[in-house]
Amino acid sequence: MRSLLVKIGQTLYRIWFYVLVALPIFVFFPFLLVLTLSEKTYPQFFWLARNIWANVILYGMGCPPQICCEERIQRKKSYMLVANHTSMLDIMLMLKVSRNPFVFVGKKELVNIPVFGFFYKKVCILVDRQDSRSRTAVYRRAQRRLGQGLSICIFPEGGVPEEDIVLDTFKDGAFKMAIAHRIEVVPITFYDNKRRFPFSLGSGGPGPLRVKVHPFFKTSGLNESAKTVLRDEVRQVILQELLQDIPGYKWRA
Repeated sequence: MRSLLVKIGQTLYRIWFYVLVALPIFVFFPFLLVLTLSEKTYPQFFWLARNIWANVILYGMGCPPQICCEERIQRKKSYMLVANHTSMLDIMLMLKVSRNPFVFVGKKELVNIPVFGFFYKKVCILVDRQDSRSRTAVYRRAQRRLGQGLSICIFPEGGVPEEDIVLDTFKDGAFKMAIAHRIEVVPITFYDNKRRFPFSLGSGGPGPLRVKVHPFFKTSGLNESAKTVLRDEVRQVILQELLQDIPGYKWRA
């Protein structure tokens, strides 16, 4: 009986998440629509997403963010934000990490999510990882957005790994782009998102979401041949943090 009640509770918790995702979008739909008509108003769109949409979801789910910064993100400066990817909560939590407006680079499949997908398509840089032309277009769009003073956020695993993999291998794209545009890479560790709201059904629950913003990696003076070393060094920082957080747990790294 207890296990049945737990499953029912977890199912309702998951449904509640999607209600919270959609509700602010419906309430502020006219404002959001107007703010997506031009890239010039993206900072205002970002403010609403960060201070209203993300807060409604995170606090409504009982998952308050707890952010520790070993180095501070400076205002009006562009960065490459990278973090481990384990949950739908990653998007909202990343919005809370940076006050500086940034643009997500994400897979095009998310445009199929009702309501959310409509605005996702308008404000994010979409990539089809099976199409080389799409990957090339990403660099052009990212360059334009960086030129507007925005930052870029990429989850470099390129997708969500299997449940028992602590951190998948990183793709080169974020680090190649950071070097090309001479912007610092900001490694970020999300500790709890997989436990609070995993992609798999039948688990999860409320609790704090801990985040650590690690010291930044500078890219000035680097050329494209250094992207592999940079990629591996950034991954190692996040990997070691995750492994130390749950000693003895049988992760696959």
